[in-house]
Amino acid sequence: MKTNSISLLVLAATLLLGGCTKKNTEELPAEQDMNPVQFIFTSDAHYGLTRASFRGNSKVDAHVVNAAMVAKMNTLSDLTLPDDGGVNAGKKIGYVDYLLEAGDIANRMETSASVQTAAQSWEQFKIDYLQSLTLKNRKNEKTELFIVPGNHDVSNSIGFYNTMSPLTDASSMANIYNLMLKAPVAKTAATFNYATDRINYSKEIGGVHFCFIQMWPDSAVRTWLNKDLQSVANSTPVILVAHDQPAVVSNHFTNPNGTFSINPTDKFDNVLDEHFKDGKLVTATALIEQKAFASFLKQHPNIKAYLHGHVHESKFYTWNGPDNDVALSAVSADSPMKGLVSATDETKLTFQFGVLDPKTMQMTIRECFWNSNPANAAEAIKWGSSVTIKLK
Repeated sequence: MKTNSISLLVLAATLLLGGCTKKNTEELPAEQDMNPVQFIFTSDAHYGLTRASFRGNSKVDAHVVNAAMVAKMNTLSDLTLPDDGGVNAGKKIGYVDYLLEAGDIANRMETSASVQTAAQSWEQFKIDYLQSLTLKNRKNEKTELFIVPGNHDVSNSIGFYNTMSPLTDASSMANIYNLMLKAPVAKTAATFNYATDRINYSKEIGGVHFCFIQMWPDSAVRTWLNKDLQSVANSTPVILVAHDQPAVVSNHFTNPNGTFSINPTDKFDNVLDEHFKDGKLVTATALIEQKAFASFLKQHPNIKAYLHGHVHESKFYTWNGPDNDVALSAVSADSPMKGLVSATDETKLTFQFGVLDPKTMQMTIRECFWNSNPANAAEAIKWGSSVTIKLK
């Protein structure tokens, strides 16, 4: 009887310990998931344009410039991060998990500038970014690409107030949609419908919820975000990736005048669903809309960072909103074709490199000067400024 009691106690203890061990194993993240996440952030490829000069040549096509930038990205895994106190400082990069592209794949097809079609631009983008990128992630798989559309991509799909040829071409929008939303039935330029085919999606990366949104968080996108964030814990940091900056430009809203059309008198682009509320003219500042976004941020304090394109500038800053009542960490990316600084000084061409540490919930983003010596295309990337954002 005593022996049986002892045996039962041992069995019970064994089962209890086994159960605890299993539970603890399930609750702890896998070790590989706690490794730093490393990614490239770039924007505004603007296929269809030419640079005034690049590496000793003049009127250089975007296909050439973007291919050169991707070739330089392919060298990242062999580089060592600077000893700057940021995440993974002084360590070899080794792998790149993701490449984030914030839109304007194609330039607007305006007749006056003889810009090529969006279909041609997408084919060139596909060669440079989907086929020529050789980087691998930590699992030795091909680096994954995440894309959001820009205002030029949208304008090509819905029309513009200046003449375009063709009048519309939704090729870049349709292909972004197909790639990012894994559409069971692929959209074509002919079947893509901007009114219903929206490019909003999210991804859990290193314990952070990334929301990739169409253009800017206007009221329509905020409706999607509210639904998406319902399943996200308040303790989980959220990062928004969009084309437009937080201080959104007025002309991107839908025309509030007359029949709300895209026309050369009002000059609204209609690339955002929301009708402009701050007046009848594109020269008015979008204060009402920005205040609505700031209010949304207060409702979701776990939104910690915002990555964007459109301004064609490498910049780290804090967006405080029009009433100075929020503090959103923001990062913008340079454009290889239309850089605010780099368009006239090719040595200032940059893309951003981010490292996210799931253990400390800190993210460091560093400038990569990829063409600092135009006379020597093989010269290594040089590190520029950096920012470390505390996500918790």
